[in-house]
Amino acid sequence: MSSDSKPAQQDGNNSEKWPQDEKSTHNNEHGPRQRHQSLGSSDSESLYEIRPVRSERQVHPELRGTGDGMLTPQISRISHNSLARRVTTRGTTGTTDPNFEVDWDDENDPQNPWNWSLPYTAMCIGFLSYNTLVIVLFSTSYTSGTAQIAKEFGVSETIVTLGLTFYLLGLALGSVVMAPLSEIYGRKPVTMASMIVFNLMIIPVAVAKSMPIIIVFRFIGAIAGSVMISSAPGMVADIIPPQKRALAFSIWSIGPINGPVVGPILGGFVSQYLGWRWTCWISLMLGGVALAFSCIMKETYAPVILRKKAARLRKETDDTRWWCRYDHKVSLKETMKTNLSRPFVMAVLEPIWYVSSLPADMDHESDLSDSIFWNLYIGVVYGILYLCFTSYPIVFGQIRGWSLGVSGLAFSGIGIGTLIVIACEPFFRRMIQSHKKDPETGEVYPEAMVSAVCIGSILIPAGQLWFSWTGSPASIPWPAPIAAGIFFGAGNTCVFIYSSNYMTFSYGIFAASALAGNSLIRSVLGGIMPLIATYMYDSLGPNWAGTMLGLLEVACIPIPFIFWKYGYRIRQKSIFIRSMQEDQRRLKGKREARDARNATLGDALEGDVEPQDIEKGGARIKMDE
Repeated sequence: MSSDSKPAQQDGNNSEKWPQDEKSTHNNEHGPRQRHQSLGSSDSESLYEIRPVRSERQVHPELRGTGDGMLTPQISRISHNSLARRVTTRGTTGTTDPNFEVDWDDENDPQNPWNWSLPYTAMCIGFLSYNTLVIVLFSTSYTSGTAQIAKEFGVSETIVTLGLTFYLLGLALGSVVMAPLSEIYGRKPVTMASMIVFNLMIIPVAVAKSMPIIIVFRFIGAIAGSVMISSAPGMVADIIPPQKRALAFSIWSIGPINGPVVGPILGGFVSQYLGWRWTCWISLMLGGVALAFSCIMKETYAPVILRKKAARLRKETDDTRWWCRYDHKVSLKETMKTNLSRPFVMAVLEPIWYVSSLPADMDHESDLSDSIFWNLYIGVVYGILYLCFTSYPIVFGQIRGWSLGVSGLAFSGIGIGTLIVIACEPFFRRMIQSHKKDPETGEVYPEAMVSAVCIGSILIPAGQLWFSWTGSPASIPWPAPIAAGIFFGAGNTCVFIYSSNYMTFSYGIFAASALAGNSLIRSVLGGIMPLIATYMYDSLGPNWAGTMLGLLEVACIPIPFIFWKYGYRIRQKSIFIRSMQEDQRRLKGKREARDARNATLGDALEGDVEPQDIEKGGARIKMDE
């Protein structure tokens, strides 16, 4: 594979000097002085001043100006022009003076989350994993008390299952709201506020006197709790450099992957001995700890950190020319409109989410017809996983006669499969690193992650079909269906971890919105599938009902293999990914130009270069008289 796009031209060419005026003289005290101090100069009165030079912005051929200080990528004929253009635009404050652009001080800037200490980073990943586990655990622990709730309120178990369905729908709706909000206001404030609301919404459920109260407040709580589903993977990417993310995601995924397993086990014994309401009170206790963890963590989102840094400099220096590339020029209303629509756009219109019947000679401009949604594949996998939370009690409780608490232990097979995959992370890492590398970055292409998804796509139907024909009749020894859960759990874990890795590596700064769009479809299907489980198992029996699900999963096996082979070409059609890649190239060029200016200034300060003749990267350095 090779990249089809060309590096953007760097800023600073074809420049002309600014006329000196009062404003530039006033700011001569702050902007240039900070740059001298960064080079080690401690003199209060510098011998040199940097006089900004207005440079003609060099724009990549695929970018064009919008007339308001923003750049918008041109749209290919498959990118749904107006909507995609709007949700990929990032504004700045309008100034282009490179001497007042706020960025990381250097590669080792301690404010950059990638440079946080290993113990603190590990602690943050542990916090995020635990917090996500709590959100998922509250969804599945509910299923253990289904029979008790139905009996207490005099409704059918299908009606009670709506509490699970609406919880997952709340996760779906909340994901597309919380992820963009975290990209606007920062991860920490949104996470803290959401966890407060999540905990408060558990209380009405615990004391509910009717079924509608349970459904409504679980739905609202899920909207708030969805912040961990949609934003936590993005937060992991915020604090971990790309080359180390596979291991970090594997560690973080211990929580969200095992949440569905721990929920029925905990809920089963609690419901059996204390009653279903105590599953809510215990979840509230766990949620309180999660809130404390959210308060302890620092802000992780780089654009928000840099915006705050620029605002602080403007306030401290009384100079409005300090700016960063993430400053928003548009109104809050327009910003919200753009960011809230982005996950929907990415979930439905992005080419990485759908793939066609791709011919072997597919070129860059081929149409994507006969669409099969990547999101739909992840959604089917997730939906069948949640269907198990209804089917397992049928097989082990009704058919095999196990108690409520012991029936929950049947999910241990899925949990074992999850832990095996996480323990095998070094193997998967070597397998991924063996793929062809991008010559520009030296890293493997994101499609390398899909190779692990391919393995998972085979393990899932294998485990499902195995379970289908060993779960019933009860004369078959119980270890057989539980062992099937090991393959099923391992496959789901491969798909969950490495599909998230694929999206995060592909979308970069848009990762949270991409994952939110994925969560939207995934959670909708996860909420619908449990509703049909009882009818399906009653009508077809556990053997053929499970077989039908297994065959559906077999039919989906080609999807990850197609992305593994053609994913690079599909990604090149993404307006988001091309915008992100172009932005990264321009940022790299700016940083190289800044480093060159600072290096030249350092030489001038040391007397190696005649300062009155230096002009480098759009800034002229002159000796003061």
